[in-house]
Amino acid sequence: MASPALSYADYVKAAFHRRVALPLLGALPANKMMLGVFAVLGLANPGFWLLGAAVEVAYLFGLAGSPRFRKLVDGERLLRLQQGWDGRVHDAVERLIPPSQERYRRLLDQCRRILGISATLESDSLGGLRDMRGQSLNQLLWIFLRLLTSRQVILSNVKELDGPALEREIEQLEKRLAGIESGTGEALRRSLEGTLEIRRKRLENLERATASLRVTEAELERIEQQVELIREETAVGGKPEFLSARLDAVTSSMTEASRWMDENSDLFSALGDEGDRAAMADLPSLPPALEEGP
Repeated sequence: MASPALSYADYVKAAFHRRVALPLLGALPANKMMLGVFAVLGLANPGFWLLGAAVEVAYLFGLAGSPRFRKLVDGERLLRLQQGWDGRVHDAVERLIPPSQERYRRLLDQCRRILGISATLESDSLGGLRDMRGQSLNQLLWIFLRLLTSRQVILSNVKELDGPALEREIEQLEKRLAGIESGTGEALRRSLEGTLEIRRKRLENLERATASLRVTEAELERIEQQVELIREETAVGGKPEFLSARLDAVTSSMTEASRWMDENSDLFSALGDEGDRAAMADLPSLPPALEEGP
């Protein structure tokens, strides 16, 4: 979901900390400097303190109530969110192996093409729909990036595990245990049972990871195919409203994949769910080294 809208108190706070660009001096906290002047004058005449408080209240509430100032604050906030979102995406993409980086780059390129094509089909009055499409595509991109990262983490964790070797070791341990006569070799029995339990746990983890890898790859392919289909539908002249509804249906269908990753978080990466930032209307950029592609 998107970040909550700013409250009136947030705009008052922004007005209080606002810096003003002054010729030859740069951006300075003029409001706080004014308060300092009234504070000093008040030492000689306390009336200046009351005057300063009245001027400050009028300034803060007047500026906070200005639609132009609110739009400026909202724009700056969105820019900070977008920059933070881009930075987080850059960090995650840079940790991927090159084939996964290229896979993500291709999907992002498809999403950009969808927005570019759809922008030519609609009027400015449908700007809200464009934002919704950007948010939906961002959610797909974020799930895709989580899946790629998770796939890489799982592969790294299980690359040294040999399933057939573990099965042979388990079989050998079971035979050794079966050969120990009752009432003798209890210490050896306990040792072998402990080792056997460890081997079984390792094999269980390997099987679970293998199953997770299959699901992960299937979800990655599903997202790629869904985005490709949406791009084709957009290119043949799909109506903007239909395209938005199509994206809503696709992102809703991916909710189960996101829930599955959360439920299996011990096997997956620590990227977490960034529903707040993934709901940005603008698509993220790529790290400079990948932006132009191979």
